[in-house]
Amino acid sequence: MKFLFASLLLTTASLAAPAVQAGAALDDIKSGDALVCLVSPNAPGFSVPDSQGVFQGFNADFCRMAAAAVLGDAAKADIRGVGFSDSMKTLVARGGHLASRSITATGTRDADAGMAFIATTFFDGQGFMVPAALGVSAAADLQGATVCAEDGSTTLLTLADWFADRGMSYRVENIADKTARLEAFFSGKCDVYASDVTALNSDRMLAANPDDYVILPDVISAEPLTLVSQPDQELESAVFWAFQVMLNADKFGITSGTIDDVMADLDSQPQEVARLFAADGAGADMAAKLGLPADWAYQVVKQVGSYSEVFDRHLGMNSPFKLDRTKTLNASVEEGGLMYPYPIR
Repeated sequence: MKFLFASLLLTTASLAAPAVQAGAALDDIKSGDALVCLVSPNAPGFSVPDSQGVFQGFNADFCRMAAAAVLGDAAKADIRGVGFSDSMKTLVARGGHLASRSITATGTRDADAGMAFIATTFFDGQGFMVPAALGVSAAADLQGATVCAEDGSTTLLTLADWFADRGMSYRVENIADKTARLEAFFSGKCDVYASDVTALNSDRMLAANPDDYVILPDVISAEPLTLVSQPDQELESAVFWAFQVMLNADKFGITSGTIDDVMADLDSQPQEVARLFAADGAGADMAAKLGLPADWAYQVVKQVGSYSEVFDRHLGMNSPFKLDRTKTLNASVEEGGLMYPYPIR
């Protein structure tokens, strides 16, 4: 009888619990015909407004990827510049559908019921930038330094761990606003600026004379920078697999410039390519199940490109950053990196 009573209580409790409304965010995107995507307000190479006020950059293109997959039109990404901590608060408050602004996936963040971490678009690590005049060549020389860092970020926790583990003292200036934080560093209020290494490269470009600053060789953490959305299984799946489309395009050397030739001769393509893009393939089957446009995979590649296209366009050797993707963790797995395309079948 005690067991029966306990079972009845559990059943009653489960019936009383609010049901998860799967698909609500995706439905909101479709009904509004726009995907609200949050990016950093000013991060050269990652998200910067152009002369027309339209955000361009590596992270901004993943907003367009999601809009191309869900709405069939990359231009329907409503990209908004929002500060770091505010971006997560905005997602939880349902003021945005997706954030593509270098948010590190961590255990405690992923455990937050208000956010869903979907796919890592860039593998990074935390580092330090210092004035060249300081004469510092390694992080071990930063004893007693004043460090400018972003309030509310994992940067602060990593700094605390790193300095404590080495018995080194330091002082931190927690500044939430990026413009104010950089002004404090460039004006000499801080000896050191701490952030992800790629962000440091980006922020260095904002100095009056970038050559006055150097990035130390030390990388003190792992920072998987991940797309984050409102919790919604359908939206999460659409964004995750749209990213896999870009990685699979890389695998087969397909670009926005060659995708039409591929589509015109699908019968001669590898089976994996045919399954992805054919009207009766796995990609079309996924579209039906997720409520996406039938040609969603084609639209992602045609309108945004493969992963390497996006990387090269904004961060690669022909950009001001001159990052050789093959020498980073963001290389394909065949090149020794961590970018591994999931099978679409």
